[in-house]
Amino acid sequence: MEKTCSSSPTQAGAKISSIFVYPIKSCRGISVPHAPLTPTGFRWDRQWLVVNQRGRAYTQRVEPKLALVEVQLPSEAFSAGWEPTKTSYMVINAPGMDLLKVPLCNPPETADGVSVWEWSGSALDEGDEASKWFTNYLGKPSRLVRFNAVSEARPVDPVYAHGHNIMFSDGYPFLLLSQESLDALNKLLKEPVPVNRFRPNILVDGCEPFSEDLWTEIKISQFAFQGVKLCSRCKVPTINQDTAIGGSEPNETLKKVRSDKVLRPDQKHQGKIYFGQNMVCKENLSEGKTKLVKVGDPIFVLHKVSSAAEAAA
Repeated sequence: MEKTCSSSPTQAGAKISSIFVYPIKSCRGISVPHAPLTPTGFRWDRQWLVVNQRGRAYTQRVEPKLALVEVQLPSEAFSAGWEPTKTSYMVINAPGMDLLKVPLCNPPETADGVSVWEWSGSALDEGDEASKWFTNYLGKPSRLVRFNAVSEARPVDPVYAHGHNIMFSDGYPFLLLSQESLDALNKLLKEPVPVNRFRPNILVDGCEPFSEDLWTEIKISQFAFQGVKLCSRCKVPTINQDTAIGGSEPNETLKKVRSDKVLRPDQKHQGKIYFGQNMVCKENLSEGKTKLVKVGDPIFVLHKVSSAAEAAA
């Protein structure tokens, strides 16, 4: 099923055009020129989570106003080897709200019973000021928590990628999408949508539309990545990230051209739609020198399947 392109790396002609990190799950992302690789994804990605009074995750699916929450980190936070000091902050802003500054050093308090999808455990609690800010913004009791990597681990589905962990991402450490796939979709839409509807970590440019569906093993610069599962999409792409207002597109169009029924006609159909490729990094990221991925890095395709029907999904 898996086909080798060549005995040596084959350059797809694609390069990374953008890198996005989303420090707080479901809040706005940050476009950065480079980002350190960690065992759970890019550094700072989905390290924080807004939860309700029962510790359950808030996401844009039920709280679309999170789309308007802007997050800033110090630019040096994405440099190799950088560590926060007592004066390092994450700065949070939203319409009608004062700035909130959250120290990047780990808070001392913990919150038990935090849950996101299938996972539950304890997390670090960012305190009453952050709680009051999100409670006022969302209009319901809320707390901001941070993943506690010292005491907790959240494994990726071992059916698709055994031995990998994430923080508060939906399912996998990295999501890759190509500009050509977005362009192909936008040609079918009455109103084109920007890439922020799909919240990728890695946007690549310079390949055929939907090439990423087929990539099971690539190198980004010298670092090995594995494509493990086509990304099935929820309702978040229908939420305008500039207004927090939902609609029907692009999901209605994706149902016509990117559904499991269309892409995988001989498989069991569950009404899923696919856009992008979930990936894991195959490098040893827990020790040694920090590994940075940069905008402009080339993509080398090592292995691919011949059609989306053969890809894991």
